[in-house]
Amino acid sequence: MIAESLRKVEAGSNLSAQEAEEVMGELLEGRLAQEQIVGLLVSLRAKGEAVEELVGFARAMRRRASLGSNEAKIWPLVDTCGTGGDGGGTFNVSTAAALVVAGAGVRVAKHGNRSFSSRCGSADVLEALGVRINIAPQRALAAIDQIGIGFLFAPSMHTAMRHAAAARREAGGRTVFNLLGPLTNPAGATAQVIGVPAAALVEKLGHALAELETQHAFVVHGVDGIDEISLSDETEVAEVRPHSVQRYRVKPTDFGVVPARRETLAGGDAATNAKIIRSILDGERGPRRDFVCINAAAALVAVGRAAHFRKGTLLAAKAIDAGLARAKLEALIEFSHS
Repeated sequence: MIAESLRKVEAGSNLSAQEAEEVMGELLEGRLAQEQIVGLLVSLRAKGEAVEELVGFARAMRRRASLGSNEAKIWPLVDTCGTGGDGGGTFNVSTAAALVVAGAGVRVAKHGNRSFSSRCGSADVLEALGVRINIAPQRALAAIDQIGIGFLFAPSMHTAMRHAAAARREAGGRTVFNLLGPLTNPAGATAQVIGVPAAALVEKLGHALAELETQHAFVVHGVDGIDEISLSDETEVAEVRPHSVQRYRVKPTDFGVVPARRETLAGGDAATNAKIIRSILDGERGPRRDFVCINAAAALVAVGRAAHFRKGTLLAAKAIDAGLARAKLEALIEFSHS
């Protein structure tokens, strides 16, 4: 059965959700050889991952996560997690937005990893900010409960992914696992903002989230090519509710902010991006702050804290100005070392 499914993908055909779940289950249990995994990843990338495949893969990963996928659903819980790989060179805005959303009083389960296809992943920048990222899964869950934000380091949460690590490196570039990261939040976040690096992925991930019964999410792609809500151009959006996906575009003025040139939002390595985030949390005004606020706004709408994007932007700005977002960073640093 598994060999047949692998041949099917290599021939350019799509797997059903059940077939995909079985294949991923075999992979995560260490039953596939590295060359089989590499072949799977490369073939999926070549043909394009189907919605049914993403749903099946995600279900298999959720079942094997270190935290049960339902453990945190008693909370209003949000995640801001991009797929990476856009090559846009901006700083880690979704990580900064997570701190701001937490500062606005919403519990955040920030799921992330080190960079695979960009200069700096969420784990890299949080580590540069002073957060100890590799803590026990139950401690990360306790952080969400006690201080309102926790970092769910993917290798610690999805330990079975070790079976794919070498194959991911060999396959190179973006793989299906970049897309699966946002679909497999281990704490069961039911509200999300997910950035994707291509317009074709907006609706695809949207439909996958809808099938996975996410309560409210936004899948976004800036027309200027970034995997965030753009401050310099319009943004493609798929708004997701259970079994429902609505497509539209937004622009910076819909959030009540002034558009800015993309080069004003450039980042760099982990140390550079950490410095940028600290400056924003310390009250720096300008395009970088606006960029964080509009992305935080979408998360605040998704989780029900704000009724619309303009209100969300105002709440995000207040969390920064009151020092609440900075306080969440300091609390996360302290908790991670305790």
